Formats: sequence, C-alpha cells, structure tokens
Amino acid sequence: MAQKKSVRVGCHSGFWGDTETAAVQLVRHGNVDYLVSDYLAEVTMSIMAAQKLRNPQAGYATDFVTAVMAPLAREIAENKIKVVTNAGGVNPQACRDAVLKACEAAGVKLKVAIVTGDDILPRIEEFRATGVREMDTGAELPAKIVSMNAYLGGFPIARALDEGADVVITGRCVDSAVTLGALIHAFGWGMDDHDRLAAGTLCGHIIECGAQCNGGNFTDWRLVPDYDNMGFPVAEVEADGAFVLGKPENTGGLISTATVAEQMLYEIGDPRAYIVPDVVCDFTGATYEQVGKDRVRVSGAKGRPATDTYKVSTTWPDGFKFSSIFMLGGREAAAKGRHSAESIIKKTRRLFAEKNMADYRDVSIEVIGSEATYGPHSRTADAREVVVKIAAKHDQKEALSLLGREIAPMSTGGVVGMAGSFGAGRVSPSPVIRMFSCLVPKSMVPVTVEVDGRAIPMQEGARSGGFTAASLPIERPPAPPLPAGDTATVPLIALAYGRSGDKGDNANIGIFARKPEYEPILDSEVTEEAVAKYFAHRINGKVTRWRLPGIKGFNFLLRQALGGGGMASLKADPLAKAFAQMLLDMPVRVPTAVAREVGAAQKAA
Repeated sequence: MAQKKSVRVGCHSGFWGDTETAAVQLVRHGNVDYLVSDYLAEVTMSIMAAQKLRNPQAGYATDFVTAVMAPLAREIAENKIKVVTNAGGVNPQACRDAVLKACEAAGVKLKVAIVTGDDILPRIEEFRATGVREMDTGAELPAKIVSMNAYLGGFPIARALDEGADVVITGRCVDSAVTLGALIHAFGWGMDDHDRLAAGTLCGHIIECGAQCNGGNFTDWRLVPDYDNMGFPVAEVEADGAFVLGKPENTGGLISTATVAEQMLYEIGDPRAYIVPDVVCDFTGATYEQVGKDRVRVSGAKGRPATDTYKVSTTWPDGFKFSSIFMLGGREAAAKGRHSAESIIKKTRRLFAEKNMADYRDVSIEVIGSEATYGPHSRTADAREVVVKIAAKHDQKEALSLLGREIAPMSTGGVVGMAGSFGAGRVSPSPVIRMFSCLVPKSMVPVTVEVDGRAIPMQEGARSGGFTAASLPIERPPAPPLPAGDTATVPLIALAYGRSGDKGDNANIGIFARKPEYEPILDSEVTEEAVAKYFAHRINGKVTRWRLPGIKGFNFLLRQALGGGGMASLKADPLAKAFAQMLLDMPVRVPTAVAREVGAAQKAA
C-alpha cells in the first residue's frame, strides 16, 4: 500500500487508572489515526497476576473495555481509528474476548488481534536452569515467583496491523512499543532502520505517560492553564520519525520545548543507550523547536542495532508490610510525632519478644509536614501540624496486625496532640512484592500474533544485536569549578528544569538549562559528587551522570535510593516522583551577574 506522509497518534492513558475523559477527547476531537495507551507497570503486572489466580477471566485492564471500547467502539469504527494497547496485562485473551463483546453490544464489527509470548512464568524452571542473574545486583532468581514477563517490542504489533487488525492488544511490552508498532506499520520501517526506530521510540516515550508531556508534572506549574480540562498528546509523525507534538483545541495544558524535553528525561537511565527490543536509542542529540502555540517539533534521535536479549521483569513475594498514618498538632508537632511513632515501635518490639516473634525486618518513620524526605535540608523545624507515617516489614502477618492494634491507643495513652487517622480505621498488612530484572535471549521467547483465528509466529529470536556498552563514547569530565571571585548562591530551579522517576530501586533525575549560557554552570556545579552529597540521607549506592547536549542537560541515576522501590518500599515517594523537585532546591554557586539576572526574573514573575 502507498505510505502516508504523516500519521497522527494520540495517547489516552499513561497508567492503569488514568482519567476516563482522555479517550473521549482524542476520539472526538483529536483527529487521530491511531489511539494508543499504556496501562502497565511492574507493580501492575503482579496485581494482575494475583487477580488471574483468583479468576481465570481476570488479569487485564478492565478500564480499557468499560471506559474506552464500550462507549466509543462505534465512533472508533466510523472514524477508522486503529487502537493499540497493552491492556492485555497477563491475560490478553480475556481482554480480547471482553472487547469483542463490547463491540457486539455496540453493533460494530472490529478485527481484534492479540500479541502473546511475554508471559514466561510457566517456563520459570527452564530459565532458572540457565542461571539468570539480577541485572544490578547479580542475585539469583528467587525461589517463589508471582509474575515473569519479557518486555516485547513493536514489530509484532506492526504485524498485527499489517494483517488488518483494528485493535491490537498486547501483554507486557515496552511502554513506547504501542506507538512504535503503529509507526512501523504506517511507514514500513524495517529492522535495520535504526534512526527511524529510535525516533519512533522517542515519540512513544514522549507520549506514553499521557498528559505528562502536555504540562503535567511540569516544573513551572503556574504557567500551565486549566488542569481541570487537561489536553492529551497527539503526535503528528513524519516518515523519518520526526514529529510535532500537539493536543486537541480548547483543552488545558501547555506544550512547550520545556514540557516536552522534561518528559524525554523521564526514567531513561543512560540517554546514549536507551535500550528497547527493537533498537538501542541515543537521545543525547534530540532537539526541540517551538513551531506554534502548543506545538513542538522533535527530531534528532539516533539508533544503534538492537540487542539479542529481552529484559524480563519478575515479581516475587518477600514477607509483609504495614503502613499507617495519624495526624498530630500543636507546638513541637514534629518532635511529638516522631516520639509517638518511636514509642509504638518500642512497645511492639517488647510484645514481639514476649510472644517469641522475630524483630521487624525494617521500620520507617517519616513525619510528613516537617520535610522529612529532605533530611538535613528541611526548613520546617517549627511545624505545628504534621502527619506521621509509620511503616514496617515483617515475615509474619500477625506481627504487623499487632502493630496496627497499638497505634490508636496512643491517642489516649501517648503524647498530647494526636488527632486521628483520617477515618482510615485499622489498616491490614499487605504482601511485600519485590522486583527482579534480568536478561534472557530473544531466541528463548517465542512471540505469536493471533488474528482471525490464526497464530502467526514472529521470528524475534533471529534478531541478534550489535550493541555493547564498550561502543559508547567516553563521558567528558565535569567542567572546572567556577573561578574564584564574585559569586553568589541561587537555588538550582533558577537555572534549570527537572523531571524524575524510578528505575526499580534507583532514582532517575534529569535536568536541563533554562538558557544555553547556564549549561557550563550546571556542568561544573551539579556534578555526581554534588548530587550524591545532597542526597546522602536517601541513597546507599553511587550516582552516575550523563550529558544531553541537545537540550543542554544532564541525566542522573541514583542507585539504591528507593528502599527497594515500588511495592517493596516503606518510604514516602517510593517512585522518586519528587526527587527532581528536591534537587531543584539545591544551592548552586553562580557569578554575581547571573545571580542578579535570575533574581530580577523571579521578582518579575
């Protein structure tokens, strides 16, 4: 078929639980050719796996059926919109069946395909025998596994679309693959079109979190209008992979070079080697150009040959955890709150000993409102109302239930000012679900596209990669310190934008200069050592920094920063969503002329 010069791709969901208004907005007002969505995270997969164990017909994102296909199937069919989603979770077959029922109820007939092969849990012992190891720690595969899924790529999705599918449902794939697969199909890209595949991956990465690229989570949040009517992203993509990001008219949000570049930095690790199944991407030279109101053109991504392995995300149970909160007010609220929580832990430890129970495996006490997450950088020593979060891990559920019973009595037999737990009642312990990430050969993971009752095998295993870390350029050392002389200190936010997120137990923070002339200051002042020192109270591992010349920025990976990350963590902000905001408060030394400039800009704002 003749290839289009450009296609429009809209993303309506960045996670399982995103707003139900987005799909309606894009279908009715986005003029999209493809409607894509990302529902899955590592924690989501474990939740879905548990659901499927209880009910063989569960284990997928039901929202996709009830909030998207059921109400919009007729309009999707009339407008010839192709739909691509990973809502299949751990049960793409059941999701497909539910979609077909929804279409039947709507009186429309759509061809629904599924991509399977990512769920390799039934073959756990086969992979265990190969000696797979955790990517960061080198640990062995745990004995008991809840879920085990390979991150698949875009070519199986493209094949389903090539076969005439109107709706493509996958299990676990990389978040950007739902977009990349549509683009591979639309433009006929091949496996050796590395730069185009990297550009398509960048497009998918920018829009995969829904409104987050449209001003959601933006550093300069006051500039963003109408959060109540947030616009969702529509990427107009050209055949070479360059694209213009926009949104439907008369919607809220803000699309600027800064909002889009922030999203590019989200959870990318090494920007020279953002690895997906189809290509190894280099985003360091990507550039952003404002080409109209709420329209930004993105180009410049480069690609290298793909690897011959899939990343596999495995989740496993590791005891139980408990978390509860209570409010405490009055003078010295923070000190009283911490003393109350410490007293509860001290008492329950004594009760454990009396009952021959083991001690806690871990305890976390955080006084929210005293800037507990900021550690030594806190500025609220005199807070008069706080929320105390007390969390703990234990191998026995009964021990944590005992902890839960001992919190309320502190309201009458503890420190003055305890004001209740917001009607939460007595909280029940929950399982700790930990993540184990490893690599497995593509040749060991057969992938199948099912459409029209046919099973079409995909030869993913034949794709051997050419990428090695040794092929990457050596990172330049930081610029020399500012010369002695007239300098002043300003918060980093005066010079830079920032965005953060999690990579397992690691925090990813990206920053880039508000003006090109600020980049040398960031280079010399915001070093690995400076960031490690600033977050010393939060991290147990090393800090690594990479440059992004295209946006005059830097990306940081803070290892062992999240208390295990995700559902395994007891800490506030286990997904590192606020880490960039914390870093942007770091004092940075600048020439006095720059200090005067940013000071004047702040007063004007």
